[in-house]
Amino acid sequence: MTGPKDIFSISEIEKCSSLEELARLAKECRKCNLRQGCRGVVFGKGNPRANLMFIGEGPGAEEDKQGLPFVGAAGQLLDKIIMAAGFNTADVYIANIVKCRPPGNRVPAKEEADACKPWLTRQIEIVKPSIIVLLGSVALQNIVDQNARITRMRGQWIKKYGIEFMPTYHPAALLRDESKKRPVWEDIKMVRDSFHRMFGKPGK
Repeated sequence: MTGPKDIFSISEIEKCSSLEELARLAKECRKCNLRQGCRGVVFGKGNPRANLMFIGEGPGAEEDKQGLPFVGAAGQLLDKIIMAAGFNTADVYIANIVKCRPPGNRVPAKEEADACKPWLTRQIEIVKPSIIVLLGSVALQNIVDQNARITRMRGQWIKKYGIEFMPTYHPAALLRDESKKRPVWEDIKMVRDSFHRMFGKPGK
């Protein structure tokens, strides 16, 4: 008998040609224990063909409640940062390393992040962003290098998979420590300038 962990395979994920199709499949995922303790899968939001993508850690309580990433206090701050740089929040795409809320908002375990990685990989493949901002150490370590330190690598461009990655602090860290706001703004200005070089300024 097929159990809940075996209702789809990696090949089925790779066959999904749209984010809508991928999100429907992701709602059935039980590959780790996170799904048992949350309301539902928090898949992603934004422009499905965005040139700029943001990846965070995982859903919090408000995200779990609404079913959307970055809608709590950290998400509101992220929106302000995006708009301050001249971008429209509807023109970027936002996702997380894990799609289900870890209990107590703890850091996702490696096996949880690994179980969720095929979903994020396919999201990136479908969206095809040119620039991805990695928000915090969890995003940096799960995409670039498991031993990477955000304090050392933030503000440095990393090219991988044909994509330009910019690591910076997670907005939640800024809420705890306002001294991180200036470094994040400097990182986002580099993202803005690189985006303008690639695609021109909005409206041009």
